[in-house]
Amino acid sequence: MSKIESGYVKKNLPQTVQKVGIILAAIGLVLGIAGFVFDSYRASYAYLVSYLFFLSIAVGSLFLVALEYAAGADWSTPFRRISEFFAAALPLLLLFVIPLFFSTKNLFLWSHANYIQNDKIMEAKSAYLNTPFFVVRVIIVLLLWCFFYWIITKNSRKQDSIQDQLLTKRNITLSVIFIPIFAITITLIAVDWVMSLESKWFSTIFGVYLFAGVVLCSLGVLTLSAIKLKEKGYLHSAIGKDHFYSLGTLMFAFTVFWGYIAFSQYMLMWYGNLPEETFWFMQRWDGGWKIVSILLIITHFIVPFFALISYEAKTNIKRLKFMSIWILCVHFLDMYWLIMPSMSRNNHAYSFSWIDFVYPLLFIGVLILVFNKMAEKINLVPVGDPKLQRGLNFHL
Repeated sequence: MSKIESGYVKKNLPQTVQKVGIILAAIGLVLGIAGFVFDSYRASYAYLVSYLFFLSIAVGSLFLVALEYAAGADWSTPFRRISEFFAAALPLLLLFVIPLFFSTKNLFLWSHANYIQNDKIMEAKSAYLNTPFFVVRVIIVLLLWCFFYWIITKNSRKQDSIQDQLLTKRNITLSVIFIPIFAITITLIAVDWVMSLESKWFSTIFGVYLFAGVVLCSLGVLTLSAIKLKEKGYLHSAIGKDHFYSLGTLMFAFTVFWGYIAFSQYMLMWYGNLPEETFWFMQRWDGGWKIVSILLIITHFIVPFFALISYEAKTNIKRLKFMSIWILCVHFLDMYWLIMPSMSRNNHAYSFSWIDFVYPLLFIGVLILVFNKMAEKINLVPVGDPKLQRGLNFHL
């Protein structure tokens, strides 16, 4: 028996995991449908917030898989299957996007013909911002992500049985191709689903802003899941604090990166002081949104920065677990802050609603079910990967 085999035994997750997933998904689905029945306008925005949170975890996890292959990283190999399992939710994005396609009239002013008429700016943008082209773009992006997920993870799982190093080389090539495609497509998602809510606003850095949040969110769910699985004995016994230190370092790095991009976007628009740019920030500084804006600065940057800055913090498992949950929560707050102020257009006064908090239950439940299903069929550790032993031997 090899060191790899002796340190890892495949076990199914407890039945309670599936039960929790079913309960959350069922409650979220029932209440979510009720939300659309009682207030479809409000539900459209709330659903979009949670859909982008779900998308962040799914495609962000695929990016982490591709990043490992492209960078030739060893230390993250024992964790890679966790990201692969969360990326398995990508095909479901095609299903869950359907309610949003039926909500374009609620979400986007550019989908209304009378809004475009006699407006030179919107007439110039109408070749891009129109419903048929919008739907086609979204479907193409999601299909591209699903294709790369399918072929990369297929090679990874096949390697468990045949241990062929050629499969790693193929995935390196695929990952190098995927990463620039991901950069372009996540920018399209940022422009189409968020920026076009205010169709006359623009930012050349917004795609990078969303990218930073997506990667940070996927790191949060990876770290939280890895710690919980390690504590319960589902991962390889050789995984230690040095591995978690690296995850903590990445969370810290992308916290700083997100803060840098967020500040850069604000600073450039504040300095330029152009009305077509600054109105977007003014929306988020009026009324109660000022509190949310300040809260986002504190929770998304200041708290994680100081909580993860030291070596001791990055090797403190309890703190890493707490900060992983914190990062997931503040990413949801970030999506909320990006999207919900646009709901107040057309004299729709803003206030918190129970509808805002039902769709996260649906998507979290679905993620749990997807992860549990994958864990039943596939090893939680890529036992056939030639990099695994080097990853298990990793020490600072």
